[in-house]
Amino acid sequence: QKMAGIVVGVVNACEPVPNKDKLKELKVDVGAGEDLTVVTNAPNVILGVRVVVATIGSKVTLNGEEVEVKEANVGGVKSAGMLCDSTMLGWSGGGAGNAALVPDTFAPGDSPPASRPRMDGKASEKKEEEAPAMSAKDKRKAEREAKKAAKAASKGGGEDAEKGEEEKS
Repeated sequence: QKMAGIVVGVVNACEPVPNKDKLKELKVDVGAGEDLTVVTNAPNVILGVRVVVATIGSKVTLNGEEVEVKEANVGGVKSAGMLCDSTMLGWSGGGAGNAALVPDTFAPGDSPPASRPRMDGKASEKKEEEAPAMSAKDKRKAEREAKKAAKAASKGGGEDAEKGEEEKS
């Protein structure tokens, strides 16, 4: 199984690693009874977020190569696993280097979803997953255009009107 050993975890502690600019030492609850220490340089990790952790012995794809996760010394701290980014999980969007985050509906120890979940509490829609990664500015522009299209469709009647109605609810 491709995702063996890759689990959801809750960040219970997030401290900077002394003398290391970007590194953070995390204590992550992965449902195993005791928190794992994981060192990361992911800028989007803060206390309380749900991340995806590759535990020791699991396999992840790094730069196109499958590697086994081993305990490693990162910045002088023993790291018992690593945080996954979207690329490692095969998700579209999310950006390499940013930790893959999942909503609070995932419990520590759960398997991560097969595609990047929406983090706004709404259910994923297929069209969102297929969109290539875009900047926040582009995303806002696309959202505005989608709203405009939905509005126009609801005025125009026909098949598109149904789509417009769905989006409003």
